[in-house]
Amino acid sequence: MQKLYALIEGSLPHGKTCHNRKTCHNPKTCHNQWSRIVNAIAQPITAALAAPDAEIVRAYLEASMAPDPDRAATYMLPGTKITFTGGREFDHPRGPTGFNAGRYRWVKKRMDRFDVCPGAGETVVYSVGTLYGEWPDGTPFEGNRYVDRFVVRDGKIVAMDVWNDSAERILTRRGIEA
Repeated sequence: MQKLYALIEGSLPHGKTCHNRKTCHNPKTCHNQWSRIVNAIAQPITAALAAPDAEIVRAYLEASMAPDPDRAATYMLPGTKITFTGGREFDHPRGPTGFNAGRYRWVKKRMDRFDVCPGAGETVVYSVGTLYGEWPDGTPFEGNRYVDRFVVRDGKIVAMDVWNDSAERILTRRGIEA
């Protein structure tokens, strides 16, 4: 991001904004103007650069739902830490797939949106939506909220955190209000 700001600053015509706080005649006004210009230019560029990272996450989730954990793994660096519901840690998509096989007869995600947060050298992508499927006894369910948080660097997922309401729903099915 700093490189992008420097590139934009270097392209602004002199006299439009002041680039030197020490000799600036009116630093408050001048640097506020500079910040507005840089942010107006940089934010759309940064968002556009981060969009492919959201597509990597979408492709990973689609492979996971197939379920094809080996194909899902192609979107991750080997050994990526996956922190699943309940704090369970896995280093390959086979871990969550195996865990889900015991919790659900089958499960899929309705991916409502992706929130993309570009940063220095990495992008954080949140996938937000609901789960639907069947419990092990065949009872259908839907509307089970989830949030998945991914860290993407250089086109690969390097960390993943998973949260959902399945435990709450299981407790409710057993008559336990938590």
